[in-house]
Amino acid sequence: MLLLQAMNRETFEAYLKKYAEKIEQIRLSAHRLHEQVNQSYGDNLPYGYHLDMVVNGVRDFGHLVCAGEDDVLPLFFGAYYHDSIEDARLTYNDVMKVARGFLSEEQALMATEIVYALTNDKGRTRAERAGEKYYKGIRETPYAPFVKLCDRLANITYSCSGVDSNNRRMKEVYKKEMPHFLQSMNPHSDDIRFLVPQDTVLRLAECLIDDMEREEREGKVWWYEY
Repeated sequence: MLLLQAMNRETFEAYLKKYAEKIEQIRLSAHRLHEQVNQSYGDNLPYGYHLDMVVNGVRDFGHLVCAGEDDVLPLFFGAYYHDSIEDARLTYNDVMKVARGFLSEEQALMATEIVYALTNDKGRTRAERAGEKYYKGIRETPYAPFVKLCDRLANITYSCSGVDSNNRRMKEVYKKEMPHFLQSMNPHSDDIRFLVPQDTVLRLAECLIDDMEREEREGKVWWYEY
């Protein structure tokens, strides 16, 4: 069965209010997890800063992909825990156990699959860690393309907000990767759970506005048709 219609923003926001307490519990749990492994973000910020930025993307654009009420909490759990295997030393079964504490069995499986799909492969380089196998897993997992897009939006937003050499370096890395990134993770499915929303892609483009006019002149308009 194809899922062709997402919920409207008002309905999505109503579910956010309905599940606000549970979402906050998931948030605090994810923050504590990364604190326990002393993980920081950027200029020595707590890693929860990044997790909250990722979830801001889910709040802003989740209505474009969410297929129903039962998927709201797995979507938020997946966003908050997306780095828990890769960075916080959890296993797939660990994540599943945590998810069961907040969600039904079916929801916990969906949430854990999102986390697993977003976990980089073993590799010596950035390209090896995010190769074709990695992107295939994202393309085949409901909501993984969207959560990965929100993760990239958070990272680009942070990189574009700073002025130090690392911010400038990562901005250029993300800009260079963008066409391949969007092409690789988009399954072009009629199922909205796999959607890469155009509005979110355009938000990414806004962060890289300085280069958009030049790329458009050169015919390299990666921010369209994804």
